[in-house]
Amino acid sequence: MDNVKRLFDFPYYQLEKYPQEDALVSKVNGQWIKTSTQEYIDKANAISRGLIRLGVQPNDKVAIISMTNRTEWNICDIGILQTGAQDVPIYPTISEDDYEYVLNHSESKYCFVSCDEVFQKISNIKANVPSLIEVYCFEDVANCKNWNEVLDLGKDESNQDEVDKRKEAVDEDDLATLIYTSGTTGKPKGVMLSHKNISSNAIASAKRLPIEMGKTKSLSFLPVCHIYERMLLYMYQYCGVSIHFAESLETISDNLKEIKPEVMTAVPRLLEKVYDKIYAKGADLTGVKKKLFFWAIELGLDYEPYGQNGWWYETKLKLARKLIFSKWQEALGGNLQAIASGSAALQPRLARVFNAADIPVMEGYGLTETSPVVSVNDMRNRGFKIGTVGKPIENTEVKIAEDGEILVKGPQVMQGYYKEPEKTAEVLKNGYFHTGDIGEIDSEGFLKITDRKKEMFKTSGGKYIAPQLLENSMKQSRFIEQIMVVGEGEKMPAALIQPAWEFISDWNKKKNKGLSNDPKELVNNDILRARIQKEIDTYNERFGKWEKIKKFELTPDVWSIDAGHLTPTMKMKRKVIKEKYMDLYNKIYDHQS
Repeated sequence: MDNVKRLFDFPYYQLEKYPQEDALVSKVNGQWIKTSTQEYIDKANAISRGLIRLGVQPNDKVAIISMTNRTEWNICDIGILQTGAQDVPIYPTISEDDYEYVLNHSESKYCFVSCDEVFQKISNIKANVPSLIEVYCFEDVANCKNWNEVLDLGKDESNQDEVDKRKEAVDEDDLATLIYTSGTTGKPKGVMLSHKNISSNAIASAKRLPIEMGKTKSLSFLPVCHIYERMLLYMYQYCGVSIHFAESLETISDNLKEIKPEVMTAVPRLLEKVYDKIYAKGADLTGVKKKLFFWAIELGLDYEPYGQNGWWYETKLKLARKLIFSKWQEALGGNLQAIASGSAALQPRLARVFNAADIPVMEGYGLTETSPVVSVNDMRNRGFKIGTVGKPIENTEVKIAEDGEILVKGPQVMQGYYKEPEKTAEVLKNGYFHTGDIGEIDSEGFLKITDRKKEMFKTSGGKYIAPQLLENSMKQSRFIEQIMVVGEGEKMPAALIQPAWEFISDWNKKKNKGLSNDPKELVNNDILRARIQKEIDTYNERFGKWEKIKKFELTPDVWSIDAGHLTPTMKMKRKVIKEKYMDLYNKIYDHQS
């Protein structure tokens, strides 16, 4: 079965090529519970038979909403798709209003949920969703049917021939899933992805993963309702990779040590946090150990792949890896051969220092609308260049429009936005998807993203400002957790900053500054403001006179997904942040001389 064309083909392909005892592994009550490839397929078939008995028809929609990645998610996914229906994964922490909108817009008939928290949100709006017949929960929850009821309904195999017929009728160009993008503005849009969109992307991406087929473990923790992690789960199945689901974001470091995976995915925010933790530990060292630690970091910040820095650098790097970086590797389980980073721009210094430490972080680029991978770095065949998102994957054409926008053509480009032909027509033109990102392709064919087209703005002096470049630079400061550059139509660029309160608290203690620990007081504290000004002055050096951050204000609260500052993939909702801190924005611009 070499021909994997539809998403439910992946587990069968695995069964034939690399059958796994631990295809899917979840932690339940402190124990890692394995599901073999065969059991995965058997349960998916039972779900298909059960859903058909519940009356699910081809092209019906079934929602899945889970707080964590777990084995049940994948079983339901394959079970739903085999019936010719489509699934609608929904991000668990969005508002009840958004739940209601997505369920109604997709006309979902059934819904699988992970736990009581999600069930309560659904219960509050179920009356407003006429299409929704029933909700099933993976965990035991009062007043909610359990997903085992669907499995039990499918125990009787007498309608398996109906499942097989339905599977047979599914074409690779048929719609497989609707993914509602959280979007930084407006109502979520339902991205229509076909079986071919995602399966072609998984197979092409597998060629960029330096792992041994059938003998590798992965750790999965990025939300599987997003296409990034979900496509990788199909790719892992294709490569015979055993998938372990982390218990939560909080337990990643423990889970890494327990599982010792060879491969995982990350978003830059996570890598920043890992680096900050390591850095803080190093800063606490004393004497020779501390000197060595910072010597290794300095060395790491100059890293270039393929021995480009010459033999003397490589000799020192060998020593640094032995003395210092080997401990970093151990903290991440000790076996990592690849970390795929996506979803936002990775600061080049992080790419340098992790790769110097022999923790291969490979940055890629893609969007929900491109299923998602467009390009990705690969250490092999000189396919890795720091500060770029790699070369496009096979069968993918990338060209740069006259205004710098990145256009993409390939089998991974979505079918369109569900029920929104006008919005589809805005981004799909002449077979090319218009990404809204600005970039360039260098002489060696590497793609570089310079900014979001929508996020660039002009000051009143008519100068263009690319906020991401400034933000990524400033975020290197340990005093700055989040920063948003503002100033569209204003005289000069300025910034709203969420200080790194944890670090500032340690700094306060160590340096005996005697500051309060209350962020509400600290935002106006002259000592702290002066210290942050010093950081801004340092990073401002790198930018032209018109781009420099001239003023800033600090926000006391932590910017988070739950409070609405960030999208589920940790991108800033610029409009929301600006509205939340309008008083600070006005303070910056109203009081300038």
